[in-house]
Amino acid sequence: MMDFDTEKTALVMVDIQERLFAAVPELAPMLPKVKMLLRSAAELRLPAVVTEQYPRGLGPTIPELKALLQPGWPVIAKTDFSCWGVEAFRRELAAKKIRTVVLMGIECHVCVQQTAFDLQAQGFDVVLAADTVASRNAYDRQMALELMRSAGIGVTTAEAIVFAWLRTAKHPSFKAISALVK
Repeated sequence: MMDFDTEKTALVMVDIQERLFAAVPELAPMLPKVKMLLRSAAELRLPAVVTEQYPRGLGPTIPELKALLQPGWPVIAKTDFSCWGVEAFRRELAAKKIRTVVLMGIECHVCVQQTAFDLQAQGFDVVLAADTVASRNAYDRQMALELMRSAGIGVTTAEAIVFAWLRTAKHPSFKAISALVK
C-alpha cells in the first residue's frame, strides 16, 4: 500500500536537462505534467530533489523547469545512473525522514528505473508518475514501465498523485491545485 502522506513524501525530478531534452521526443508533451507536479509540491511544501546527469556534458536542468524550483530543493550533479549512488541524494532523503518517493524524469529505462529499484531495495515506497517519464525510444520507456510495475513499483499519473497528496476537497490547497490540473 502506497503512503502518500505529504509529511513523508519527496518528489524527485531526474535529469530533465538541456541536451537530453533535445534527444527525447516524448519530453515536450510531458512538460505540462512535470510542471503541475512541481507546482503542486511547492504549494504543499513537499521536499523535492533535482538531479542532473553529468551537467558539464548534458547541460543544466531546462530553464522552464529550473524557474519552478523552490529554495531548499537541491540540484544534485551525478555521474551514477541511479540517484541512490550519490551520497548527497541519500543524505537529503534521510534528513527529511522520507518514506515515499515520487519519481519523474528521463531516461525512464536508465536513470529513473535504476533509481526506482535502488530506492525500493532500501525500503522506500516508490511511485512513478508515468506521464512524466520519457526515453529517447518509446519501446525502452514501455518496457521499463512494465518491468517496474511487475516489480511492485507504483505506476500511476501525475494527476492521481496530486489528488492523493490532497486526500480531500477540504484541503486548504485544493482550489490552488485544482487550478493546476485544468
